[in-house]
Amino acid sequence: VAQHFLASYHIECVDEVKQNVVNTMGTIQDIVAEKCVEYFERYRRRTFVTPKSYLSFIGDYKAIYKDKFASLGSLSERMRTGLEKLMEAEVSVNQLSQELVMKEKDLAIASKKADEVLLEVTMKAHAAEKVKMQVQTVKDKAQAIVDDIAIDKTAAEDKLEAARPALEEAKAALQ
Repeated sequence: VAQHFLASYHIECVDEVKQNVVNTMGTIQDIVAEKCVEYFERYRRRTFVTPKSYLSFIGDYKAIYKDKFASLGSLSERMRTGLEKLMEAEVSVNQLSQELVMKEKDLAIASKKADEVLLEVTMKAHAAEKVKMQVQTVKDKAQAIVDDIAIDKTAAEDKLEAARPALEEAKAALQ
């Protein structure tokens, strides 16, 4: 009976496994029939295994198989999609790695140029510092001369003030 109902039903397996499923269904039916007899002998109550219960068992097997097969198909599809995403990610990572290598080369060139500019600016800053020091030295000498002149001027003004009364007397004497 199981052979008839499962022959046209698609089970994802080789024919040998399908035949084993059919045989197992029959064996289970026989075991249930034996257990019904044992139940009667032990409890004196009758239970029956009918063709309808056997067909129901086969139908339940088909329904469970269909659900599990669909579930595995869904999981398989998700896994396939996940693998595709991983392969896409691998391609993206490889592209980004290549771009990173190029950017690192550009960065190395820019860093070298920046170091050269920094060296040049540092050298010019040292040269400017030397010129500043020379100018400060000249300024200090000029300030010393100005200070000396201011001292001499003050001394000359003091002498002029001291000589002013005599000059006034000499002016008054002429005339």
